[in-house]
Amino acid sequence: MDDMVRIDGGTFRMGSDEFYPDEQPVHERTVAGFLLDRYAVTNADFARFVDATDYVTVAERPMEPADYPGVAPEDLVPGAMVFTPSDGPVDLRDWRQWWRWEPGAQWRHPEGRESGIEHRMDHPVVQVAFEDASAYAAWAGRRLPTEAEHEFAARGGVDGARFAWGDEPYPDGEARANSWIGRFPYDNRGRFGATTAPVGSYPANGYGLYDLIGNTWEWTSDYYAPRHTVPGQSAVDAGARVNLLASASAEPGSRIPRRVLKGGSYLCSPDYCLRFRPAARSPQADDTATTHIGFRCAADV
Repeated sequence: MDDMVRIDGGTFRMGSDEFYPDEQPVHERTVAGFLLDRYAVTNADFARFVDATDYVTVAERPMEPADYPGVAPEDLVPGAMVFTPSDGPVDLRDWRQWWRWEPGAQWRHPEGRESGIEHRMDHPVVQVAFEDASAYAAWAGRRLPTEAEHEFAARGGVDGARFAWGDEPYPDGEARANSWIGRFPYDNRGRFGATTAPVGSYPANGYGLYDLIGNTWEWTSDYYAPRHTVPGQSAVDAGARVNLLASASAEPGSRIPRRVLKGGSYLCSPDYCLRFRPAARSPQADDTATTHIGFRCAADV
């Protein structure tokens, strides 16, 4: 596992009281030692997996009508969510101004049937749902990281700071991660524009890990809850807790659970989504793939 970094276990302050409610409360969390991929899984990595297994991703499969009540049958076609910059300022409370459902979008064609990945094999794979990331991890003899592991690793040994590199988003005016520079969602002046960057394009953190902040959000194995549950706060049995969270994490009207995403992405902008921070988190339905979500693998020591 030369492509993985050993992270010694430790105790750190997880969460933040400064930004979004679901990052609260700040609490002490202890993680055991583990291994984590140095880089996010790339298109080249995922292609090797698909070639070896003939795996078909969620975005490529027919959609189950029971999972999408109220959706017209003719709209239940394979596809995924694609970011589309607006022409100018829009209401930032309405995500539909910059996201669209694109039939035919999948990992080989991230923006739709006419797009491709031939020129970005060293970019993180996107348009992968939770099941896809889990399948890859199992094939590789690994697993997805927990939320606590991801946050601990993303901090790179800098405990309690707002960002992985300190308290300023752009120290000395420099971007330390692939995030949105400019006015969201129509004016991006960043180094790579409104898309992913090749893995390793920005400096590694204190643990020698790349892109745990920015570039793409990353799947974790944890079910989402709107606040942190502090260890020891409840005596709920572990198995029962998983079942409880699986049902509670789904959006109203849906039976599909949501997982915690970590790390932020190239779409994170201070004027809209200040989530390119270790403490930041976001819910995502297990079945949904997008152009700004990828993953990396963990393993036990």
